[in-house]
Amino acid sequence: MRHVLSAIVQNVPGVLAHISGMLASRGYNIDSLAVGETEINGLSRMTFVVRGDDRVLEQVRKQLEKIVTVVSVQDISANDYVERDLMLIKVSAPTGTKRSEIRELAEIFRARIVDVGPEEIMIEISGRENKVQAFIERMRPYGINELVRTGRIAMIRGSNPNVCTDESNPNLDHQSPHS
Repeated sequence: MRHVLSAIVQNVPGVLAHISGMLASRGYNIDSLAVGETEINGLSRMTFVVRGDDRVLEQVRKQLEKIVTVVSVQDISANDYVERDLMLIKVSAPTGTKRSEIRELAEIFRARIVDVGPEEIMIEISGRENKVQAFIERMRPYGINELVRTGRIAMIRGSNPNVCTDESNPNLDHQSPHS
């Protein structure tokens, strides 16, 4: 079973290494990982995708919550949520029919052409994992030169009472990460 976890962490050096090292040392594989700053200064959100049963999920949560720099952990997949992947893909596209076909496919998938070279096109696409994967499969016959994907990001629909805010977490350390 696939689980999407969201951890609010203090934005300090070494947090990613500490968390990923802890997960690896306990044999948990991370299918996807995305990290970025939040709306609260000094905090970042780490979105993990892990596979396993409910027991594995509970173990991962408990281990994450033990880490001092982790403010909160939430299983997003237990809620109604929106998730997205982002990908840049560079495809062989010599001028002519092939280039036109690639442009049409990009349009159908609501992707954007972000760079055009003499022999290749770079396309940006975002969406659910299956949409991005389907686009990759459609591009294979043209020749994929390179691709890069973000980790999964996700957000619960509607108001989320578990979101950490300055007011909801009196233990939040507002010191500079370098102090």
